[in-house]
Amino acid sequence: MRFTLLGTGTSTGIPSVACECPTCTSTDPRDKRLRTSLLIRSDTTTVLIDTSSDFRQQMLQHNVMEIDGVVFTHHHFDHIGGFDDIRPYNFRSGRPLAIYAMAETLGVLQSTFPYAFGLVESTGASVPGVDVHEIDEAPFTIGDITIQPIPMRHGRAMRVNGYRIGNVAYCTDTNHIPAASMDLLRGLDTLILDGLRWEPHPTHFTVAEAIAVADLLQPRITYLTHIAHQLKHEETEAQLPDHVRLAVDGLEL
Repeated sequence: MRFTLLGTGTSTGIPSVACECPTCTSTDPRDKRLRTSLLIRSDTTTVLIDTSSDFRQQMLQHNVMEIDGVVFTHHHFDHIGGFDDIRPYNFRSGRPLAIYAMAETLGVLQSTFPYAFGLVESTGASVPGVDVHEIDEAPFTIGDITIQPIPMRHGRAMRVNGYRIGNVAYCTDTNHIPAASMDLLRGLDTLILDGLRWEPHPTHFTVAEAIAVADLLQPRITYLTHIAHQLKHEETEAQLPDHVRLAVDGLEL
């Protein structure tokens, strides 16, 4: 099974619009970060986690011709913004695309893209065709890929999902992982974890907090994602322990 990090940046992407900081003006390709998304491929199944605001660009960059299902972590726009661009996959397959999301995320998708769910009168233009699956905490399977939701918090009250697939877990956009969810993350080979910046943030792990989680769970390797422009790749990597690295766009596991 292959896991490809399609984007590792925070909600503005990097470089950010209207910014001249050292990271946004860096010539190091590792400092170019699209919005966060993960592609999972087995021999027979392709699953995408989140349709980021850079979804179209990411699909073109990686020549993704088929998608069997899209799984959403939560409803913030940088994770759902590319939703309309699933239409070409409908054209190619001739059928709706299966989407998997919690109830609140589905509600926001419906209010943001009402035409895709038959909630407004059709104009005759093409719309995304979706086959909706509501999920919560129970594991589910797409093709031959089994996915275990990992309940987490993003801020004080917002529920988001991380996901475990075999010995790899993807836990972006979180600042708190409950004890029961930590138990679901034991015995990992690879953990992909939110690590926004060194400075505190109300809804994301800092780098130090992410390192502390990695130390508790002890996966073989932890990659930090959802990275802000306060982190320049080369400088930050030099400050990390050996078992924690900064993820980069296009990293394949």
